[in-house]
Amino acid sequence: MAEPTLGNNIVVQVAIIVRDIETKARAWSEIFGLPLPEIMVTDDYAKTGAEYLDAPTRALCKLAFFHMGQLDVELIEPIGAPSTWQAHMDEKGEGLHHIAFQIQGMQERVAYLDSKGVPLIQRGEYEGGRYAYVDGMRQLGTVLELLEND
Repeated sequence: MAEPTLGNNIVVQVAIIVRDIETKARAWSEIFGLPLPEIMVTDDYAKTGAEYLDAPTRALCKLAFFHMGQLDVELIEPIGAPSTWQAHMDEKGEGLHHIAFQIQGMQERVAYLDSKGVPLIQRGEYEGGRYAYVDGMRQLGTVLELLEND
């Protein structure tokens, strides 16, 4: 049997774009009996070096994470500026944005997916690692996120 092309096939996160993260986080907390998570704002461009559609972007968003067994549910509220999050909100409104995989070898994985017609749409750095969103809508029906920690 061949090795999975991303190194593993384990989904570690699903993410939902929301208009009001505080309200949605309270609802997730109450309905599932989970602690209300900290709501954080992503770092600015000076730290992330974020690019959306091959152009630098000052994209920001609010995030909240619910730990639910083997995966996290991430709530994302876009805060203006061009980004995959804002594009999703503008085009589709609230809803599922991506599923995420923990990977090693970001450049190789992104190149592999691009060769399969799943192009890079946004990338950036975070403290301790990096992320990349690839557009799998046509083939898979969703965006994929690759997470690589140092």
